[in-house]
Amino acid sequence: MTDESRPFHKPTKFSGGKFESFHGADDPAEVSRVAHETAAALLERVRRHPDPEVVSRLVSYTDENGIDAIAELWSHAGPHSLPGALWRIYLLRLAIREDPHAASLQYQRGVDIMQSIDPVVAGAEAPTGPTEIIELADRILRGVFEGDFSVALDRAAAFCRVSAAGCTNLADDAEATEPERATVLTRRALRFSQFAGELASAASLWRGDSLD
Repeated sequence: MTDESRPFHKPTKFSGGKFESFHGADDPAEVSRVAHETAAALLERVRRHPDPEVVSRLVSYTDENGIDAIAELWSHAGPHSLPGALWRIYLLRLAIREDPHAASLQYQRGVDIMQSIDPVVAGAEAPTGPTEIIELADRILRGVFEGDFSVALDRAAAFCRVSAAGCTNLADDAEATEPERATVLTRRALRFSQFAGELASAASLWRGDSLD
């Protein structure tokens, strides 16, 4: 995660300017309709017939195609919606894969200092290095299509809470000698915390059959 202003940044081909161009470029009602319809259709079709090859292609889609198409469809959806939840899961996986060393360091630090069930819920192999954190990201996204959708969201939320705690702790360590890095880590912790709350809420809504 090399973009110091965002913990979850886009690949090079997906510029911040391109993000800006999506906002207000089309009729908001139409954008929302397309986002919800595509997310619902994709999830229903794949979960009804979870062909392993299809699921694998969906998990690795952004590796080959970037995140542009997914962002165009879902990035402006509200956090408490089906497309908004899917967007956040894909974005988390992208962030992990783009800098698995930082992601695993932050996560493992969170595991070391937390006294909660979150590391168990997230489900990463311990100790968690770059390979293990990438595997976790893939398992969470795969669970969106093959398992209990709310469990996948809960696992992603737990990952975010652990990572937020790790970033905060690392920021405290860096405050005296690397204040700029401490600031970046603090911002990252806030973003992780925000995502954790949004994903947990989405999981609760899904269980109540209210995630549209």
